[in-house]
Amino acid sequence: MIVSKKRLAHIVFESDDRASKTFDLVLLWLIFGSIIVAILDSVAELHLEYGKLFLILELAFTFIFTLEYCLRVWLTSKTFRYVTSFYGIVDLMAILPVYLSFFVVNSQLLSVVRALRLLRVIRILKLGRYLAEAEFLRSSLKSSATKIQIFLFSVLTIVLIMGTLMFVVEGPESGFTSIPVGMYWAIVTLTTVGFGDITPVTPIGQLLSSLIMLMGYAIIAVPTGIVTSEMARRRRIEDFESHKTCTFCGFERLDPQDKFCRNCGEKTA
Repeated sequence: MIVSKKRLAHIVFESDDRASKTFDLVLLWLIFGSIIVAILDSVAELHLEYGKLFLILELAFTFIFTLEYCLRVWLTSKTFRYVTSFYGIVDLMAILPVYLSFFVVNSQLLSVVRALRLLRVIRILKLGRYLAEAEFLRSSLKSSATKIQIFLFSVLTIVLIMGTLMFVVEGPESGFTSIPVGMYWAIVTLTTVGFGDITPVTPIGQLLSSLIMLMGYAIIAVPTGIVTSEMARRRRIEDFESHKTCTFCGFERLDPQDKFCRNCGEKTA
């Protein structure tokens, strides 16, 4: 039975019937499988023993994902919009490293080939298309972007002031050889990581470090609260069970009753 282009586009871009859900489920398992192969292939002992098998599996995964990418490009009427979209770039990056590694033939560039092949794990980003909550989280982060930017600017200001004070108070004798080094120490201390490679020795420096440690516990909770409140707000106003995807631009937050895409204006299927 010949499947029409419209029906095929529905299967590829939607997930509201048995065929489209099966398509998504198969791709999910393929993505997980390719990531597991990439991880196992990075283990030297496994690579020596099963390297050929891993290569065959990787070529098979790459071939399938290439077909998927070409299929999406062919089915969408807004090709450039899809290719330059987030998921379009992710789909391309999922197959590009393997093809690039074929063209790096100089023995001096073997490390580059290995790095390119390790980039296969970027396929994990493809999972976002099939997880409704991933889009929910992305939209919540996008809505909170302004507040988070202001928060990060405030943190940067604190880091700059504290780094400068520690440079003045402690000086090169204690390892604070410059303001950037002082800022590095402030970031490490503010985030409660505490590498211990640079430590204050003067009473004033220890007092400042105590203040920035206490400040760190309060600061870490701020972005979490911003995003959480935005997620709670969006949860109340959105219905995550019913939505469809625009086959023209790939926008995935359309309501079932929408006849036109809110992103590109095209008529929906």
